[in-house]
Amino acid sequence: MLSFLKNHPFAVEAFFKSSLVLTFAVPKEELKSLIPECLELDTFKDEYAFVAVAMVQTKDLRPKGLPKFMGNDFFLIGFRIFVRYTTNKGKRLRGLYIIKSETNKRKMEFMGNIFTHYNYTTTDINQSINEGKKEITSIKSNFKIEIDTSENGEVILPKKSPFENWKEARRFAGPLPFTFTYNEKTREVLIIFLSLLKFNFV
Repeated sequence: MLSFLKNHPFAVEAFFKSSLVLTFAVPKEELKSLIPECLELDTFKDEYAFVAVAMVQTKDLRPKGLPKFMGNDFFLIGFRIFVRYTTNKGKRLRGLYIIKSETNKRKMEFMGNIFTHYNYTTTDINQSINEGKKEITSIKSNFKIEIDTSENGEVILPKKSPFENWKEARRFAGPLPFTFTYNEKTREVLIIFLSLLKFNFV
C-alpha cells in the first residue's frame, strides 16, 4: 500500500509566487552513473549533461479540487538531471530525473515522502529583498544566491557557458512536462506529467 501511495495518487495544484531555476553544465561522464540504465542523458554536443536546481515559492499547495484555505505555503528546491526516455511504443520523451528535493517545512517533507518519490529533506531557507537585490540563503544547505532584480537590459550568458546564444541555452532552462523516477525492485519507470495550466507564475 505504501508503495502505491508514493506513486502520486492524486493531482496537486498551487500558485507559484516565484520560480528560480539554475542549470549547471557538467561533463556527461560525471552524471552517467547517477541515472538508471533505462534513461539516457540529454546532452549538448554529446559533451555536456545538465543538472537543474529549481527553487519555487508556492502558495496554497493542496490536492486538486480542495479549497485554497486548505492549502499550505512552502519553499521547494528540486535537484534534477535532464534526461530522455524511450517508451515501449518507441516514443521519446524529454524530461527530468529526480535526484532529491528540499523544503523549508517538515510537514512538506513528511507528506511529500508519503505521496511522492521526490526524496524530501527539510532545510532552512531565508529570503530578503533590499535595494533591488533579492537574496536566498541556507546555512544548512550551504548556499547563498543574489539576484539583481533591477536589471532590465539584456542578460549576457556566463563567460564559461557551453552555449553560444540564448536560443541554445533555453533548451535547458525548463520547465519540462515530464519528470521520471525509477523503481529498482520492480524495474518500472514512473512518469509524472506537469501541466503548466495548473500554475500561475508572477
